[in-house]
Amino acid sequence: MPTSFDYTLDYRTLNLREQPELYRVGKGEQGVLLVQPYKSEIVPHWRFRTPDIARESSEKIYQLFLEYKELGDFVGMDMARKFLQMGFTRARRYANHRTGQKYDGPVPDDQKGRSGAHGRDQLPREEDPVKAESARIFYDVYLRAREDPDYKRMKKDWQTQYG
Repeated sequence: MPTSFDYTLDYRTLNLREQPELYRVGKGEQGVLLVQPYKSEIVPHWRFRTPDIARESSEKIYQLFLEYKELGDFVGMDMARKFLQMGFTRARRYANHRTGQKYDGPVPDDQKGRSGAHGRDQLPREEDPVKAESARIFYDVYLRAREDPDYKRMKKDWQTQYG
């Protein structure tokens, strides 16, 4: 039974609300932009350009987290948690690098789809306090979701049952 996110599934045609047993939590944000129908339900609300936008966005995504929780939908809860985490990491990336590009030059062809420097130099940091505040807002809400006692219990049960 795989314990990491399964990238071999055809996520373009797969509905994980109908087949939740196929879902694997993975690490961090793995699969956040693949798992349907959750991606389509959450991504329209995912924004972090300013602190006000980040506050509205993170609270809406947290509300979705609570709605999924009420339905006993762990996959939805985990996807909302991943979008909150990604709101933090992406806002933080833009807080550190105005263009959002962390490394100099394109990703080598044989490394596309994988994270990391891949031999490229890291670009200099240019702190943007507005994006840093957006990141902090998302991080606080992400922690609320991640530390939710029901979420933690459901995640443990899910990983025990499915990997």
